[in-house]
Amino acid sequence: MSATTYTIGELALEFDLTTRAIRFYEDVGLLSPQRCGPGGRQRVFTARDRTRLALTLRAKRLGLSLNEAREILDMYDSPRDTEAQLRRFLGVLGEHRARLQAQLDELQANLDELREQEDQARATLALAQHAALAAAPAPPTSSQQQQHHGY
Repeated sequence: MSATTYTIGELALEFDLTTRAIRFYEDVGLLSPQRCGPGGRQRVFTARDRTRLALTLRAKRLGLSLNEAREILDMYDSPRDTEAQLRRFLGVLGEHRARLQAQLDELQANLDELREQEDQARATLALAQHAALAAAPAPPTSSQQQQHHGY
């Protein structure tokens, strides 16, 4: 392959993906390689496909859905209207940030409740240990030990 095209294996190796994952991204419309060879069985990926794959993986790391990633990538393939593209991109990022913040808030509430339960359990355990010590017979003093042994 030339420097501006890539095989599926080359992209899989570069991005540490399986070829199956790359075919999946093709199936959902994120990539559109050219076909060549007998029956069009060989995929030929362009620099554009490579860039789209890199951006798809970045979107995935950010937690965006594949549909959101495709929508953003497709905007850049359409005639340039930078302001509209950036507004939509900011909208998608804002929605995603809000979802993550809600999840973080819920996790924080769960952690707070866990800490409260741990504190209650520790306090109850301390009371139980204190009560057990108070109820246990006192160890004999040295004079009581001597009387017991007949000294």
